[in-house]
Amino acid sequence: MESQFLFATGIENSNPTIDHGKTRVDELEKCGFYKYWQTDFQCVEDLGIRFLRYGPPIFKTWLGVDKYDWEFCDQTFADLRRRNITPIVDLCHFGVPDWLGNFQNLDFNKLFPAYCKAFAQRYPWVQLYTPVNEMYICAEFSALYGWWNEQLATDQAFVTALKNIVKANVQAMHAILEVRPDALFIQSESSEYFHAENPSAIKPAEILNAKRFLSLDLNYGRRVDSEMYEYLTDNGMTRDEYHFFLENNLKHQCIMGNDYYRTNEHRVRDDGSTTASGEIFGYHVITTQYHDRYQLPVMHTETNLWQGPKGDEAVNWLWKEWANVMRVRNDGVPILGFTWYSLTDQVDWDTALRENHGTVNPLGLYDLQRKIRPVGEAYKKLISQWSAVLPAQSACLQIPLVPINDTGKPYVAALQDKARESQESYQAQITNSEQPDNH
Repeated sequence: MESQFLFATGIENSNPTIDHGKTRVDELEKCGFYKYWQTDFQCVEDLGIRFLRYGPPIFKTWLGVDKYDWEFCDQTFADLRRRNITPIVDLCHFGVPDWLGNFQNLDFNKLFPAYCKAFAQRYPWVQLYTPVNEMYICAEFSALYGWWNEQLATDQAFVTALKNIVKANVQAMHAILEVRPDALFIQSESSEYFHAENPSAIKPAEILNAKRFLSLDLNYGRRVDSEMYEYLTDNGMTRDEYHFFLENNLKHQCIMGNDYYRTNEHRVRDDGSTTASGEIFGYHVITTQYHDRYQLPVMHTETNLWQGPKGDEAVNWLWKEWANVMRVRNDGVPILGFTWYSLTDQVDWDTALRENHGTVNPLGLYDLQRKIRPVGEAYKKLISQWSAVLPAQSACLQIPLVPINDTGKPYVAALQDKARESQESYQAQITNSEQPDNH
């Protein structure tokens, strides 16, 4: 069983649509992954990284109801397994296939679980999943800010997208567990904080600081704050829809992934509008808030910074984030891993993928010519120095991590039987427990 700290990177597989669905922003294509994927996996190996956030491009793989094209997926996942790189599989990253439209289509939560189950059946050696990446951000950018996909900007559209996305994620977890009962789910979600600019902004900031938890509250079956309950129901969520989340959560199979960038903290004006505040609290303080709320093992699942004019800006940010991770750990929070995101520079990240300029953003461990950046060298050194001295962290998980090439061994089958019994017991507790409505 795996016991090492999860040092990771990611290969960005975002694919939202812009221009009202006419343009697909395929970050794998923009970053040259389809051409250089073998080189990219070699880069991961060269860094000493054994965990990789990566998933197939959903719009090229999921072609219709029960229709899939696994050719490219078979190639890439076979190579990852050969290299003994454990994937954290990112199955939906900000976009859906054209035939599904966008996140206002409630068929998404009905059909997506079947796609996830089909993936799990084809690759039974995969244990770690992020079914839907950054659920809150996906709903916000698609249906509240009007940037991607449906490009709507109303509270009702946002609530529709949010409930659709989170329900799809919950049902996908159930579907994957039918195939791999010891699967573990890492919810990569943006960790935010909103600072009141003046006394009149305190109430708007409080609302935004409650709202930031909505996706994880629903996903983990936690009762939302009363003001958020009114917000959800005022904007189209029914009581039955809300109670689905209370009664079907799989919190005990989850690791809470917290993404943190310098843009994750905001100043709030008295009219509720926001502007970037820069880093004030930092990862340590904000992640502690999230852990206090959900009491789950934690993983730092995304961060980066541009390599600036001095050439050491990203290196210094890496050190600062790692210091925050160590502070979280030393405070007693079970933190399992750290991720620099992503492996290579990205394209149009600076406009959150909503404008198609082709601008290369120098924030990867490697540039797009696959030449290592200073932060790549620094991360490689960090991994080599800390891997041997960090104690095993899997003790905080009810379900242990299994080496990818041990799938099918007798001890793994026994673990999976135990995991299945645990699920049945947990679900029975939820079903039998009283759920008084306090709202």
